[in-house]
Amino acid sequence: MWTYFSAFEVFFEENLPKLFAHFRRNSLSPDIYLIDWIFTLYSKSLPLDLACRVWDVFCRDGEEFLFRTALGLLRLYQDLLLAMDFIHMAQFLTRLPDPVPAEQLFQHIAAVRMSSRSRKWTQVG
Repeated sequence: MWTYFSAFEVFFEENLPKLFAHFRRNSLSPDIYLIDWIFTLYSKSLPLDLACRVWDVFCRDGEEFLFRTALGLLRLYQDLLLAMDFIHMAQFLTRLPDPVPAEQLFQHIAAVRMSSRSRKWTQVG
C-alpha cells in the first residue's frame, strides 16, 4: 500500500500543488484518509448511489480510477481544505459533507491527470 501512497503523492502534487503544499505544511499524510476511502471502495465516505457510480467505473477502468476519485474529491473541496488546519482537514476527509455533488465530482475526476513527468499510474506496481 505504501507504494500506492507514494505514487498518489506524485500525482497529488502535480494535479493540486497548492493543496499538496498545504497538506505537507500541516503534516497530513494520505494514509489518514486514503485507507478508508480505498479499502471500502468509498462506501463509507460517499452516498451509496455515488459509490455505485464509482464502482461501475472502477470495474471498467481498474484501480487507477479509485485514486483518480480521491484526487477528484480533493479538487472538489480544495478551497475549503485550504482554509483548514490539520484537525479540521482530517475530520472533513473522514466525514465528507452530505450530499456530495455527483456531477461536479465526476467533472473534477475527469480533470485529473494520472501521468506525470516521471511516470504513469500503470508504472506504479
